[in-house]
Amino acid sequence: MGSRSTAKRADALRNIDAIVQAAAECLGRNPEASLSEIARAAGVGRVTLYAHFASRAEVVDAAMSRAIDRGNEALDAVDLTGDPLLALARYVDVSWHLVDQARALLVAAQRELPPGRIRELHSGPAARVETLIARGRAEGAFRTDLPIAWLVNVLHSIMHSAAEEIRAGRLSSDRAAAHITATVLAAFTPPGQPVPESGE
Repeated sequence: MGSRSTAKRADALRNIDAIVQAAAECLGRNPEASLSEIARAAGVGRVTLYAHFASRAEVVDAAMSRAIDRGNEALDAVDLTGDPLLALARYVDVSWHLVDQARALLVAAQRELPPGRIRELHSGPAARVETLIARGRAEGAFRTDLPIAWLVNVLHSIMHSAAEEIRAGRLSSDRAAAHITATVLAAFTPPGQPVPESGE
């Protein structure tokens, strides 16, 4: 009996993982993807999907959580020590790709999930950049006349805009990080100080 229930549990976990992965892929291509499409891509029936997820919002939440967990793993590897300007450039280099990859998924999340839940899901990446900005301010590299939360929002807005520009064909993917970094450095530099070179 024990081994049968263990096998059943392993089966359920495999199904959940397949559904979440399929949701991330399907919603990443099309934020309107239906639960039927997601179930088909996961190789399960709708009944199985609903046995694990009570609603579309739950599926979207799980897919978004997975994308952010993966993103956090990538950002954990970024060296945010040393010169805050160089650390910011390294952060942009990795994080903008994550933003670009998850854009359609975020659109689905914004339709399905309350704003508070989206903020909660993003709290890990946001805390990382808040810490970097606070350190940059303390060292005189970043402006102190605007709130940290606003500067974080500016950074993320610019990354989302870059993803839109690429999709519209007005920006090439390999130039995006340099454009974002140059724009963010101009926005973050204390008033009256020369804007540092971004390495373009």
